[in-house]
Amino acid sequence: MRFTGFVLLIICAGILGALSLAQTNSTISGIVRDPNHAFIPRATVRLSANTVELARTLTDQQGRFRFAQTCSAGCSVEIQLSGFQAKRVAVPLVDQEIQLDVARIQEEVNVTANRTETPTGQIGSSTSTISADEIVARQSLVVSDLLQVVPGVTVNRSGGLGTITSLFIRGGESDHTKILVDGVPINEPGGAFDFSNLTPDDLERVEIVRGPQSALFGSDAMTGVVQFFTRRGQAEDSRPHLRLNFDAGKYNTFHGGAGVGGQFQKFDYDGYWSRIDTDNQGPDADFSDSTGGANLGLGLGKHTQLRWVIRGDSSHASTPGQTAFGPPDTGAFLRRADGYTSLAVKDHTTGSWDQRLMYTYDRSRQVSRDEIEDPPFTPVFDGHVGQFELFDFIFNFVNDTRRHHIGYQSDLTLGSGGERWGQHILTLAFDWDVEQGFIGDPSFPSGATSAERNNFGGTFQHQAVLGRLFLSNGVRVEQNGSFGQALVPRSSAAFLIRQGTHGLGATKLKFNFGMGIKEPNFTESFSPEPSFRGNPNLRPERARSFDFGIEQRFWGDLAKVEVNWFDNRFRDLIQFESLGFDPATQMFLGSFFNVNRTKANGSEVIVEAAPVAGLRLTAAYTYLNSRILESSTPSDPVFGVGQSLQRRPRHSGSLGISWNWRRLTLNSTTLYVGRRVDSDFVSLNPPLTSADPYSKWDLAWTYRITKQLSYLGVIENMLDRSYMEALGFPALRITYRTGLRFRF
Repeated sequence: MRFTGFVLLIICAGILGALSLAQTNSTISGIVRDPNHAFIPRATVRLSANTVELARTLTDQQGRFRFAQTCSAGCSVEIQLSGFQAKRVAVPLVDQEIQLDVARIQEEVNVTANRTETPTGQIGSSTSTISADEIVARQSLVVSDLLQVVPGVTVNRSGGLGTITSLFIRGGESDHTKILVDGVPINEPGGAFDFSNLTPDDLERVEIVRGPQSALFGSDAMTGVVQFFTRRGQAEDSRPHLRLNFDAGKYNTFHGGAGVGGQFQKFDYDGYWSRIDTDNQGPDADFSDSTGGANLGLGLGKHTQLRWVIRGDSSHASTPGQTAFGPPDTGAFLRRADGYTSLAVKDHTTGSWDQRLMYTYDRSRQVSRDEIEDPPFTPVFDGHVGQFELFDFIFNFVNDTRRHHIGYQSDLTLGSGGERWGQHILTLAFDWDVEQGFIGDPSFPSGATSAERNNFGGTFQHQAVLGRLFLSNGVRVEQNGSFGQALVPRSSAAFLIRQGTHGLGATKLKFNFGMGIKEPNFTESFSPEPSFRGNPNLRPERARSFDFGIEQRFWGDLAKVEVNWFDNRFRDLIQFESLGFDPATQMFLGSFFNVNRTKANGSEVIVEAAPVAGLRLTAAYTYLNSRILESSTPSDPVFGVGQSLQRRPRHSGSLGISWNWRRLTLNSTTLYVGRRVDSDFVSLNPPLTSADPYSKWDLAWTYRITKQLSYLGVIENMLDRSYMEALGFPALRITYRTGLRFRF
């Protein structure tokens, strides 16, 4: 028995020794996250012993890293990524979570630029991110106000809140930008999107990518992509967290909302509702909007997540018209109902393979109606008199469009980044869209457009991380129900000339080439009306773009300067042409053709600085040189050959100041928009062919009374400037709101 006991003791000691040795020689691994607990991909991780580097790798799309080497005492792991503070952690490490704090001038993890999570410091494309903190600090009622300060972007609103709002990127048309919300495409078929009723309530961040992205997203991404991400529930603790806010001010404006969010085990949830009511300025200009939605996620096992997102918006906006030229239209309004939903499954199939399958549905129903026939009038403005009277008429116009979308994406990562051949990410994506719509007056079905179009696209992209060189090359084949097949490539490169944070910090060069396409809208392709008959043989509108830039960081990431230059060429732009008068039907005939050609080149300068804790300064300037090269009306003073593009200023810029001091947060935003070509569209004599430059200064503040209660306020157009973003539509004069925000 003694011998048996002795043997058992020796066996146990051997097992314990083996376990101890295994613990000492186990693999070194960890998970890297940011302060918001989001994964940080493609961060550089170095394993060192007494300052001697033993191995190097990159974190994967889940923020994970792993070293197979063993390491004795004195070993450590250092994680580094531009825009974050480097961190060193002693070994041993086994699946330990490591948080990287952001630098003063931080970088973001961008999804839109490559369709995969990528640190912006490794992206060649020109990108901007509007963070949740900035959204809350600026207190804008509509997202278009947030986008005004983005370099290369021009926002144009026809009057007060709720009126038609268009966005232009780098000289492109207003229907040349792909708009996504949580991956759901929400443009109308043909690319148009009206930002008038899109609110920032419950948004987590906004990503803007400038330059053609059709190789990744297909039609409509001619000059860029804007993607909005809604808030997700987080596990602050086990209980739900409630938030309430309301504010009110000038023009009988009221804004309020409620939301709840949290996480219970593997289920995260967030839901919200908000309301806006305002009279705007002047009679018959009221606007009301209700928005609500939910973002729900459920973990299915360790590597699979199911997510359901739904959002709806209902608004009513009176449309008084060009009140600078005459009396308001007393019976006109736009009633709009927008909604979308998506169901997505994301699977981390293996350590190097990720897959996502998504189904989405979105619908936009817009009813434009005039119920009162006002008396005729002659437009007059500042010595300019109309050449004839304008007559009002009763109408009822419906624009009802729907889209079913199925998307699949597979991302395969090869290599850890430590080897000589680097890390490579191969992306294969497929998108199928069924677009449906009814456009016209329901009482005149013979002149209405009812259509359906099926589109299919496939993308292949190769990303390479080769030391300090980051490459992204892709191509897409698009099969469109209107124009047939098109091939669009994209190539992007970023190179870090130098790294580091001390003194002269990181220096990045970047270059991009891309092509874009845009499908015709339903009217252009399918309209049966002889006066504007659709053309089924239209080609896609096309864009070709080059851009390059440099980014330089200074003084331990306390400042950053970015300079970009771009050159865009647009061809086969669709334009309406008159075909003469038909005596038999007593009608003017017309159709649509690919006749227009334009160009736009220029530069962007962006400066960011955070000289002291709590203070952040931003400045941006955009120079845009645009020209019409071919036109169906070559001698027109606005749309003729040689003219600059309508409503796209040559000079624009912004200045932002954000200051957090104790319990007070101040945010100041100044916007400048230079002179731009425009038209009065009412035949004034002499005609108005340009809009005056304008500037606008907004100030917002939040004072935290307690941890749960904050007092807030905002003043827009503080200097009470009188201006028009679009000729004939006066912008709002000085406005103000104040209220409270609760968090429980």
